[in-house]
Amino acid sequence: MTLTPQRCAINTATLGYKDPIDRVIDQIARHGFGAIAPWRREVEGGDVAAISRRIRDAGLAVSGYCRSTAIPAETAAARRAQLEENRRALADAATLGAACFLIVAGGLAGGSRDLADARAQVEEGLGHLLVEARCLGVPVAIEPLHPMYAADRCCVNTLAQALDLCARLDPDNAGGIGVALDAYHAWWDPDLSAGIHRAGRERRLVAFHICDWLVPTTDLLMDRGMIGDGVIDLATMRSEVEASGFAGYAEIEIFSNRWWSTDSDETLRVCVDRLRSL
Repeated sequence: MTLTPQRCAINTATLGYKDPIDRVIDQIARHGFGAIAPWRREVEGGDVAAISRRIRDAGLAVSGYCRSTAIPAETAAARRAQLEENRRALADAATLGAACFLIVAGGLAGGSRDLADARAQVEEGLGHLLVEARCLGVPVAIEPLHPMYAADRCCVNTLAQALDLCARLDPDNAGGIGVALDAYHAWWDPDLSAGIHRAGRERRLVAFHICDWLVPTTDLLMDRGMIGDGVIDLATMRSEVEASGFAGYAEIEIFSNRWWSTDSDETLRVCVDRLRSL
Protein backbone atom coordinates (compact mmCIF):
# COMPACT_ATOMS: atom_id res chain seq x y z
CA MET A 1 0.00 0.00 0.00
CA THR A 2 1.31 3.44 -0.93
CA LEU A 3 2.40 5.58 2.00
CA THR A 4 0.22 8.69 1.89
CA PRO A 5 1.08 12.07 3.44
CA GLN A 6 -1.79 11.63 5.90
CA ARG A 7 0.04 8.63 7.37
CA CYS A 8 3.29 10.59 7.63
CA ALA A 9 4.75 13.28 9.84
CA ILE A 10 7.20 16.03 9.04
CA ASN A 11 9.96 16.55 11.55
CA THR A 12 10.42 20.31 11.46
CA ALA A 13 14.20 19.92 11.12
CA THR A 14 13.45 18.93 7.52
CA LEU A 15 12.48 22.56 6.83
CA GLY A 16 15.56 24.07 8.45
CA TYR A 17 13.95 26.17 11.21
CA LYS A 18 13.61 29.09 8.78
CA ASP A 19 10.09 30.13 9.73
CA PRO A 20 8.11 30.65 12.95
CA ILE A 21 6.43 27.53 14.25
CA ASP A 22 2.93 28.84 13.44
CA ARG A 23 3.82 29.14 9.76
CA VAL A 24 5.52 25.74 9.73
CA ILE A 25 2.39 24.14 11.21
CA ASP A 26 0.24 25.67 8.48
CA GLN A 27 2.63 24.61 5.70
CA ILE A 28 2.75 21.00 6.86
CA ALA A 29 -1.03 20.83 7.18
CA ARG A 30 -1.56 22.43 3.78
CA HIS A 31 0.50 19.70 2.10
CA GLY A 32 -1.71 17.03 3.62
CA PHE A 33 0.55 15.53 6.26
CA GLY A 34 -1.02 13.92 9.28
CA ALA A 35 1.45 14.95 11.97
CA ILE A 36 4.31 17.21 12.97
CA ALA A 37 7.37 16.67 15.17
CA PRO A 38 8.59 20.03 16.51
CA TRP A 39 11.91 20.81 18.15
CA ARG A 40 12.46 22.43 21.53
CA ARG A 41 14.16 25.44 19.92
CA GLU A 42 10.81 26.24 18.25
CA VAL A 43 8.69 25.74 21.36
CA GLU A 44 10.60 26.65 24.51
CA GLY A 45 10.06 30.22 25.62
CA GLY A 46 6.70 30.35 23.89
CA ASP A 47 3.17 29.55 24.94
CA VAL A 48 3.33 25.76 24.70
CA ALA A 49 -0.40 25.32 25.26
CA ALA A 50 -1.15 27.80 22.47
CA ILE A 51 1.23 26.00 20.11
CA SER A 52 -0.51 22.74 20.99
CA ARG A 53 -3.89 24.26 20.15
CA ARG A 54 -2.54 25.63 16.86
CA ILE A 55 -1.33 22.14 15.90
CA ARG A 56 -4.67 20.55 16.74
CA ASP A 57 -6.64 23.29 14.97
CA ALA A 58 -4.56 22.56 11.85
CA GLY A 59 -5.68 18.93 12.03
CA LEU A 60 -2.24 17.59 12.93
CA ALA A 61 -1.09 15.07 15.52
CA VAL A 62 2.33 15.32 17.20
CA SER A 63 4.42 12.27 16.33
CA GLY A 64 7.26 13.22 18.65
CA TYR A 65 9.03 16.05 20.44
CA CYS A 66 12.75 16.58 19.77
CA ARG A 67 14.89 16.17 21.73
CA SER A 68 16.58 15.49 25.05
CA THR A 69 19.52 17.31 26.56
CA ALA A 70 22.56 15.04 26.73
CA ILE A 71 22.59 12.90 29.85
CA PRO A 72 26.29 12.19 30.65
CA ALA A 73 28.17 14.98 32.41
CA GLU A 74 31.40 15.51 34.30
CA THR A 75 29.81 16.24 37.69
CA ALA A 76 26.80 15.17 39.69
CA ALA A 77 25.57 18.77 39.78
CA ALA A 78 25.71 19.00 35.97
CA ARG A 79 23.85 15.70 35.66
CA ARG A 80 21.11 16.98 37.98
CA ALA A 81 20.80 20.20 35.97
CA GLN A 82 20.52 18.27 32.71
CA LEU A 83 17.93 15.94 34.22
CA GLU A 84 15.84 18.98 35.19
CA GLU A 85 16.07 20.29 31.64
CA ASN A 86 14.81 16.96 30.35
CA ARG A 87 11.98 16.92 32.89
CA ARG A 88 10.83 20.35 31.73
CA ALA A 89 11.01 19.28 28.10
CA LEU A 90 9.09 16.11 28.87
CA ALA A 91 6.36 18.22 30.49
CA ASP A 92 6.20 20.31 27.31
CA ALA A 93 5.90 17.10 25.29
CA ALA A 94 2.88 16.19 27.40
CA THR A 95 1.32 19.63 26.83
CA LEU A 96 1.83 19.20 23.09
CA GLY A 97 0.21 15.77 23.20
CA ALA A 98 3.34 14.21 21.72
CA ALA A 99 3.39 10.48 21.05
CA CYS A 100 6.93 10.37 22.53
CA PHE A 101 9.87 12.44 23.74
CA LEU A 102 13.00 11.68 21.71
CA ILE A 103 16.10 10.73 23.65
CA VAL A 104 19.42 11.46 21.95
CA ALA A 105 21.39 10.34 24.94
CA GLY A 106 24.69 12.17 24.57
CA GLY A 107 28.23 10.93 24.21
CA LEU A 108 31.29 11.03 26.44
CA ALA A 109 31.25 13.42 29.36
CA GLY A 110 33.62 16.33 28.80
CA GLY A 111 37.25 15.26 29.01
CA SER A 112 36.37 11.58 29.43
CA ARG A 113 37.39 8.53 27.40
CA ASP A 114 35.22 6.20 29.46
CA LEU A 115 32.46 5.05 27.10
CA ALA A 116 31.17 2.47 29.56
CA ASP A 117 30.70 5.20 32.17
CA ALA A 118 28.82 7.37 29.69
CA ARG A 119 26.47 4.50 28.96
CA ALA A 120 25.99 3.83 32.67
CA GLN A 121 25.11 7.50 33.20
CA VAL A 122 22.57 7.27 30.38
CA GLU A 123 20.90 4.28 31.99
CA GLU A 124 20.77 5.95 35.40
CA GLY A 125 19.40 9.19 33.93
CA LEU A 126 16.74 7.40 31.92
CA GLY A 127 15.68 5.54 35.03
CA HIS A 128 14.90 8.86 36.71
CA LEU A 129 13.17 10.24 33.62
CA LEU A 130 11.04 7.12 33.23
CA VAL A 131 9.22 7.96 36.47
CA GLU A 132 8.16 11.32 34.99
CA ALA A 133 7.29 9.76 31.63
CA ARG A 134 4.84 7.35 33.23
CA CYS A 135 3.22 10.08 35.31
CA LEU A 136 2.78 12.31 32.25
CA GLY A 137 1.77 9.52 29.87
CA VAL A 138 4.50 10.36 27.33
CA PRO A 139 7.01 7.57 26.63
CA VAL A 140 10.67 8.40 26.27
CA ALA A 141 11.97 7.04 22.97
CA ILE A 142 15.65 6.07 22.89
CA GLU A 143 17.03 6.82 19.45
CA PRO A 144 20.23 4.90 18.69
CA LEU A 145 22.55 6.96 16.50
CA HIS A 146 25.14 5.75 14.00
CA PRO A 147 28.44 4.78 15.74
CA MET A 148 30.16 7.81 14.18
CA TYR A 149 28.33 9.83 16.87
CA ALA A 150 29.29 7.68 19.87
CA ALA A 151 31.80 10.17 21.23
CA ASP A 152 29.87 13.41 20.98
CA ARG A 153 26.17 12.90 20.34
CA CYS A 154 24.94 9.48 21.40
CA CYS A 155 26.62 6.49 23.02
CA VAL A 156 23.61 4.29 22.27
CA ASN A 157 24.39 3.06 18.77
CA THR A 158 22.34 0.01 17.81
CA LEU A 159 18.71 -0.96 18.03
CA ALA A 160 19.65 -4.02 20.09
CA GLN A 161 21.51 -1.82 22.57
CA ALA A 162 18.51 0.48 22.93
CA LEU A 163 16.14 -2.47 23.40
CA ASP A 164 18.42 -3.95 26.05
CA LEU A 165 18.28 -0.63 27.89
CA CYS A 166 14.49 -0.72 27.78
CA ALA A 167 14.43 -4.28 29.07
CA ARG A 168 16.65 -3.45 32.03
CA LEU A 169 14.74 -0.29 32.95
CA ASP A 170 11.30 -1.75 32.31
CA PRO A 171 11.57 -5.53 32.82
CA ASP A 172 7.82 -5.94 33.34
CA ASN A 173 6.98 -3.96 30.19
CA ALA A 174 4.93 -1.50 32.22
CA GLY A 175 5.44 1.18 29.56
CA GLY A 176 6.84 4.67 29.48
CA ILE A 177 9.95 3.78 27.49
CA GLY A 178 10.61 2.56 23.97
CA VAL A 179 12.82 3.06 20.94
CA ALA A 180 12.87 5.33 17.91
CA LEU A 181 14.15 3.73 14.71
CA ASP A 182 15.86 6.21 12.39
CA ALA A 183 16.66 4.79 8.95
CA TYR A 184 19.72 7.03 8.55
CA HIS A 185 21.30 5.74 11.73
CA ALA A 186 20.27 2.09 11.56
CA TRP A 187 20.18 0.97 7.91
CA TRP A 188 23.74 -0.43 8.01
CA ASP A 189 23.11 -2.73 11.01
CA PRO A 190 23.34 -6.43 9.99
CA ASP A 191 20.98 -7.27 12.87
CA LEU A 192 18.42 -4.60 12.00
CA SER A 193 15.69 -6.94 10.78
CA ALA A 194 15.93 -9.06 13.92
CA GLY A 195 15.89 -5.90 16.01
CA ILE A 196 12.73 -4.60 14.35
CA HIS A 197 10.97 -7.91 14.97
CA ARG A 198 12.17 -7.91 18.58
CA ALA A 199 10.91 -4.35 19.07
CA GLY A 200 7.54 -5.50 17.82
CA ARG A 201 7.38 -8.51 20.12
CA GLU A 202 8.36 -6.39 23.09
CA ARG A 203 6.02 -3.53 22.08
CA ARG A 204 8.86 -1.02 22.20
CA LEU A 205 8.81 0.69 18.79
CA VAL A 206 7.29 4.14 19.27
CA ALA A 207 8.81 6.19 16.43
CA PHE A 208 10.05 5.60 12.89
CA HIS A 209 12.12 8.23 11.06
CA ILE A 210 12.87 8.14 7.34
CA CYS A 211 15.33 9.80 4.99
CA ASP A 212 18.11 8.41 2.77
CA TRP A 213 21.87 7.82 2.80
CA LEU A 214 23.63 9.48 -0.11
CA VAL A 215 26.66 8.09 -1.89
CA PRO A 216 28.91 9.93 -1.69
CA THR A 217 27.97 11.63 1.57
CA THR A 218 29.62 15.04 1.78
CA ASP A 219 28.78 15.79 5.42
CA LEU A 220 27.88 13.19 8.03
CA LEU A 221 25.45 15.52 9.78
CA MET A 222 24.11 17.85 7.11
CA ASP A 223 23.90 15.73 3.97
CA ARG A 224 21.01 13.37 4.55
CA GLY A 225 19.19 12.40 1.41
CA MET A 226 15.64 12.98 0.27
CA ILE A 227 13.59 9.78 0.11
CA GLY A 228 14.68 7.81 -2.96
CA ASP A 229 17.92 9.70 -3.58
CA GLY A 230 20.18 7.26 -1.73
CA VAL A 231 20.91 3.60 -1.02
CA ILE A 232 18.57 2.71 1.87
CA ASP A 233 15.91 0.13 1.07
CA LEU A 234 13.22 2.19 2.75
CA ALA A 235 10.34 0.19 1.27
CA THR A 236 11.56 -3.05 2.87
CA MET A 237 12.33 -1.31 6.16
CA ARG A 238 8.87 0.22 6.21
CA SER A 239 7.29 -3.19 5.52
CA GLU A 240 9.19 -4.75 8.41
CA VAL A 241 8.29 -1.90 10.73
CA GLU A 242 4.60 -2.21 9.90
CA ALA A 243 4.75 -6.02 10.20
CA SER A 244 6.16 -5.53 13.71
CA GLY A 245 2.89 -3.87 14.71
CA PHE A 246 3.96 -0.24 14.51
CA ALA A 247 0.91 1.85 13.64
CA GLY A 248 2.33 5.34 14.14
CA TYR A 249 3.43 7.95 11.63
CA ALA A 250 6.43 7.52 9.37
CA GLU A 251 8.31 10.71 10.22
CA ILE A 252 10.37 12.42 7.52
CA GLU A 253 13.50 13.91 9.10
CA ILE A 254 16.13 15.30 6.74
CA PHE A 255 19.13 17.31 7.92
CA SER A 256 20.48 18.74 4.68
CA ASN A 257 22.17 21.96 3.67
CA ARG A 258 20.72 21.45 0.21
CA TRP A 259 17.13 21.07 1.36
CA TRP A 260 17.44 23.74 4.02
CA SER A 261 18.33 26.20 1.26
CA THR A 262 15.26 25.14 -0.73
CA ASP A 263 11.88 26.83 -0.34
CA SER A 264 9.95 24.94 2.34
CA ASP A 265 6.87 24.44 0.18
CA GLU A 266 9.03 22.91 -2.54
CA THR A 267 10.66 20.56 -0.03
CA LEU A 268 7.25 19.44 1.19
CA ARG A 269 6.02 18.98 -2.37
CA VAL A 270 8.99 16.72 -3.14
CA CYS A 271 8.38 14.75 0.06
CA VAL A 272 4.80 14.10 -1.02
CA ASP A 273 5.94 13.00 -4.47
CA ARG A 274 8.65 10.66 -3.16
CA LEU A 275 6.26 8.86 -0.81
CA ARG A 276 4.89 7.10 -3.90
CA SER A 277 8.06 4.98 -3.92
CA LEU A 278 7.25 3.58 -0.50
